[in-house]
Order: sequence, then C-alpha cells, then structure tokens
Amino acid sequence: MMKTVGALLILAAVFGQRLAAQTPKEMLLALSKRDHTVSIVDPATLKVLAKAPVGEDPHEVIASTDGKTAYVSNYGGGAYNTLAVIDLIAQKPLPSVDLGALRGPHGLDVAGGKIWFTAEAAKAIGSYDPGTKKIDWILGTGQNRTHMIYVSQDMSRIITTNVSSGTVSIIEKAAPRPMGPPPGAPGPPPGAPPRQFGPPGGDWDETVVRVGNGSEGFDVSPDGKEIWVANAQEGTISIIDSASKKVTETLPANVQSANRLKFTPNGTRVFVTGLRIPDVVVLDAATRKEIKRITVGHGAAGIQMQPDGSRVFVACSPDNYVVVIDLKSLEVMGHIDVGQEPDGLAWAVQR
Repeated sequence: MMKTVGALLILAAVFGQRLAAQTPKEMLLALSKRDHTVSIVDPATLKVLAKAPVGEDPHEVIASTDGKTAYVSNYGGGAYNTLAVIDLIAQKPLPSVDLGALRGPHGLDVAGGKIWFTAEAAKAIGSYDPGTKKIDWILGTGQNRTHMIYVSQDMSRIITTNVSSGTVSIIEKAAPRPMGPPPGAPGPPPGAPPRQFGPPGGDWDETVVRVGNGSEGFDVSPDGKEIWVANAQEGTISIIDSASKKVTETLPANVQSANRLKFTPNGTRVFVTGLRIPDVVVLDAATRKEIKRITVGHGAAGIQMQPDGSRVFVACSPDNYVVVIDLKSLEVMGHIDVGQEPDGLAWAVQR
C-alpha cells in the first residue's frame, strides 16, 4: 500500500512538472465569453495548451508584469463585481478578487505592479495590489459607462473612455497643494512650513474631453503624443493631442459599431474592429488615410498586437475564432479556436 501511495505521489509530481513546462515563456491569452474560460495559446504553434475557468461574463484579460498571473474582469453590465485570477504556470484558477461596491469591472491595465480597472456601474476606476491583496485606490470619474483604461508606467496619467457620455477622461497626478488644517485643528507653530493635507498618495486633476457618441475603443500612440478614440455610434475616430488635451482631428473613418482600436508596435498603423462589420480597418497613422479593409468574418472585438510587430490577433466574436493577421502583408494567415464568442486578448511574457 505504501509503495502504491509513493508511486502516485511521484506520478503527481512528474505530471505537475510536465504541466508547468507546457506553459511557454510567451503566450497569447484569449477569453471565451460564452464558455467562461481563458485559453493559453502557444504563439509559435497557434495551439491552445490549456483552458481555465474565469467566471461569469468575462470581457477583458491582462497579464501581470512577471507573466505568471492573469486577471479577468467579470462584467455583466454592472451585475458582477469580481476579477478572476489565473495561475498561468499551473494553468488553474486562483481565488477571485471581490471588488465590493465597485460593480461592472471592465477595462484592465497593469502599471507599478498593480492591476488597474474600470468599474462601470460605479462610475469609477481603481487599483488592486496583488502584494497586499487589497484595493488600494479608487477615483470617481463622474462619467457614464467608464469602460476602457490606460495607465502610464510611471502612474502619473490615466486615460479612460466613457461610452454613454461620449467623452475621454484624462486624469493626471496633481502637484502638491499646501492646504490649511481641517476645521478645529491647530495650525503649525510660528515660522513652520504649512503642513500638507489631502488624500493618501496625493490628489488628481481630471480633464474631460468631448469626442463622439459611443466612445469605447482607444489607444495611445507609442510615442505618447496622440490618443485615438473610435466613436462607435458615429463611425468616426477622434484624435486628441496629449499635450493640449484637445481634439485636433475627427476622421470620417466609416467604422460603425467600432469596438476596439490599437496601434501597431512601431506606431505607423492603426487597426480598428467593429462588432457588426465584416472587416478589420487599417489606417495609416501619419496620413490618417485608410490602407486596407481585411475581411475576417461577421464582426470582431478584441485586438492584440504581437510585441515584435510580426502579427496581430483579432477576436471574431460572432464566428467563434481568433484570426491571425500578418502585419507585413496584411493578410489572414490562420485561425485559432478558443471557444465560443471570443473577446478580450492579452500577451504574457514570463520574466
């Protein structure tokens, strides 16, 4: 009996080692909204290596900086309030993050080792610290359907699109402001510098920029100088100058139902998807002109650029596959079956 138990333990250990070895250093993560799973895809072979459950109505996925953990927003249009957590090495779910009153999590980003998220139903954004396992910061936007989020790596600037308000929020870390003491508190001794009061971590300034109706998919150019926003209800693209925080151009791009927008890694092209159009629209970032429309199916959502600039992955939700497009030829080069109604995509690199 002891020999049998020992043999089983050895087999379990060997199996665990083999399972961990199956996770490549670089991987594509792809959500299936209908199956409630995230697929771990080997980008070298375009094969699904494993799937893990991620809870109800998963919409967006992001990988931690070290590439070992994935986080998924359980959206539900405001019905749900959790982030699913997946161990990418063991390829299994971990305990989810309860966001409490911050309902409708959707957009995700990673900066400073923290997971940043929108909470659409709460009209707010926040950050989750995996080290302390706590939500350590919350800020209200005052806008309707705060949906997608970008956070600069130095965490000094946050950008969100607000779908129903037709706006973009540019939120910037404010310089320290000397303030008087709260009512009833003693003032500083004579000659002493004024004490600093205010929220932990400092204060923030928000600039709300009016763009177009249905502002949802957006991206910041790799050089940080421009913010491109797809306005789904108007079929236009608003270009915001990052420095002045003003719209400088509105492109009549004819991208009705636009869902996502992404720059290529070198910043020369912009890809736009729409849930109810058969093509991925490719624009030249310099000339602002359309280069090509790539037929992919009956509609598309999530976009993930391969960091080396060789390929782009597009989730074709109505067709139940992820299409692979060669960035040089702008031709479809393959399809990946990750389950029904694929949407959010992410890239993970183990470090």
